[in-house]
Amino acid sequence: MRLASFYLLGRSTYGLVLEDGVVDLAHRLDPAPPTLRAAIAAGALAGVRAFAASKPDATLADVTFDLPIPDPAKILCIGRNYKAHVAEGNMKLPEQPSVFLRTIESFVPHGGALVRPRLSEKFDYEGELAVVVGKPGRHIARDRALGHVFGYTCLNDGSVRDYQFTHSLIVGKNFFHSGSIGPCIVTADEIPDPAALTLRTRLNGTEVQHTQTDDLIFDIPTIISYVSGFLPLDAGDIIATGTPEGVGFARKPPLWMKAGDTIEVEVSGIGTLRNSVVDE
Repeated sequence: MRLASFYLLGRSTYGLVLEDGVVDLAHRLDPAPPTLRAAIAAGALAGVRAFAASKPDATLADVTFDLPIPDPAKILCIGRNYKAHVAEGNMKLPEQPSVFLRTIESFVPHGGALVRPRLSEKFDYEGELAVVVGKPGRHIARDRALGHVFGYTCLNDGSVRDYQFTHSLIVGKNFFHSGSIGPCIVTADEIPDPAALTLRTRLNGTEVQHTQTDDLIFDIPTIISYVSGFLPLDAGDIIATGTPEGVGFARKPPLWMKAGDTIEVEVSGIGTLRNSVVDE
């Protein structure tokens, strides 16, 4: 099933996303947890698939998407995790996952505007598959890791490259509204093998990234096991798994996002994350 957080009639809510509309779970569940993250943590979504057969509460045109999890405790990102991406950047294959953190303020939802900062013109795209944690845990064994996944979504790890390379990774990855997540979370039962997906990124309709997720250096079970070794994972945490080859900084000449552009990240079986670009 597909779940999302969104605004409906001026209020923040969450629900099922159907082909012809949405089911507002905050009105259907009793008691209704206040957010999608709280609903995941409480195990309150076990029976909501049945609502998919009911009449939608609103059309898709009536809602404005929010971030799928508007209030995650953590957003963790894995860098240098596709073999071809490491090669295009003339980098060395990592011996362990390279982890960094992003703030919630650095992201916008599906349909929102990415902001190219006034401090730089080197604004790059990074299409990624992201994991949403469903079951908390610490020191999770690799062979049990997928049991901790609630679902998957699309993510654009928008990066300000000159600040990333000459200031720090944290600065370059955390400019205000430089990345995006969404539109929906597709539950893990509909993605039996996250290593068998196709990821595409399009800039103004032209495909700039195209890969199979089996090119990951560290697969999702390995990432979950590694991350849970140094901190506990909580329900609603988001883990971005890395970007493939085709990024703007590695092209000759470089290809940067600019005001007026449209950037799309599509993952098979999950959907398409679409955003415009504006100047700060």
